[in-house]
Amino acid sequence: MGSLLLDALSKRYGASTAVERVDLDLRQGEMVALLGPSGCGKTTTLRMVAGFVPPSGGRVVIGGKDVTQAPPHARDTGMVFQSYALFPHMTVGQNVAFGLEMRRVNRADREARAREALRMVRLEGLDDRLPRQLSGGQQQRVALARALVVNPAVFLLDEPLSNLDAKLRGEVRMEIRALQQRLGLTTLIVTHDQEEALTMADRLVVMDRGRVRQVGTAEDLYERPADPFVAGFVGRCNLLEGRLEEQGRFRTASGALLPCAADAAPGGAAVLALRPELVAISPGGPARLRAVTYLGPQTEYHAELDGTPLVAICQTPGPADPLRRLSPGDGVSLSWDASTARLLPATPNDKGA
Repeated sequence: MGSLLLDALSKRYGASTAVERVDLDLRQGEMVALLGPSGCGKTTTLRMVAGFVPPSGGRVVIGGKDVTQAPPHARDTGMVFQSYALFPHMTVGQNVAFGLEMRRVNRADREARAREALRMVRLEGLDDRLPRQLSGGQQQRVALARALVVNPAVFLLDEPLSNLDAKLRGEVRMEIRALQQRLGLTTLIVTHDQEEALTMADRLVVMDRGRVRQVGTAEDLYERPADPFVAGFVGRCNLLEGRLEEQGRFRTASGALLPCAADAAPGGAAVLALRPELVAISPGGPARLRAVTYLGPQTEYHAELDGTPLVAICQTPGPADPLRRLSPGDGVSLSWDASTARLLPATPNDKGA
C-alpha cells in the first residue's frame, strides 16, 4: 500500500489548459474525491495518475517513487472504469485474473487470487459466468475485483457508479467504502455526484475549469466554502450578490437589507451565502411566495423579498400546520440566524446554484 502525491500536475492541449498545477497529497488509506462539473479536469487528472494521459508538467509520485514517465502497468495502480471495461468473451474469473496474467503470475496463483478477490466482493461461485450473464451491480463488483486482485498501492475509480440505478448506486457505494476502509486502500475517486462524494470520501477536491477551488472534508466545504462556486456546487445555496453596508447588514443588488455574520468589516462587492435549510418560513410577511415544491419528506419554498429571490427548505408540514396551506402569491416571513449567513468574496464568472 502507498500514498499518492500530485505535484503541480498540469495538462495542456495546444493553447487550452485542461488541468492547471494541481497539488494534492493523499495519506495512506485515505479516500479523496475529485468533484466538479463536466469538463472541469477531474477525469484528466485521474488518467494522468493512471498513466493513460501524459502530463504537460508536474509529477506523479506513488509510494515515494516518481512514476510520471512510467507506463500504466508499471505504476502499481488498480483502476475501475466508468464503463467497467470487462472483456465480453472472457469469464468472470478470467476477467479478474487478467491483470495477474499480464504480470506473469503463474496460473495456480492467479486463479487462487482471483477467487479470493471475488470472495471479497461477494461473487464467489460465479467464476465461470460471462459478463452478459450478470446484473449491472454484479458487473461493477467484477470490475472492482479485477482492480483489487493486483494488490495496488493506489486504487483509482472513474465515476464507478454512474451506470447503476439510484437504489443500487447507494448499496454499491456503501460496499466500496467498507471494502476500501477494511483493506486500507489509498483511493482517488472521480465523481460529479455530490452525495456520492460527501458520503464516501475523507476529503473532497472541488475543481472548476482545470483548477482546484478548495480541498477539505465534507463539513469544511459545506459549512466553510472558500468562494461562491464551492458554495453553489456543494449542496444547495442561496447566493446573493451585493455588499456589506454595515456590520451585520448586507445590502443585495436589488436593495434588500439582510442580516449576516457580523465578523466582517463593511467594504466592496461580496456574495451572501445562505443554505436553504437554515431559512425559516412562516405565513404572513413582506416576502412574496412564488412557488411551492413538495419533495416528500421536505418541501421547498421559493420566495422573493424586495426583488431578491430566496429559497427555504424545511420538513414537510403536517396536515394541521398553517404552512401546508401556503400557495404562490401568499405573503410570508423569512428568518435565519445571522451567523449562518456567510460573506464570500465576489469572484468573476461565479454563478449561484
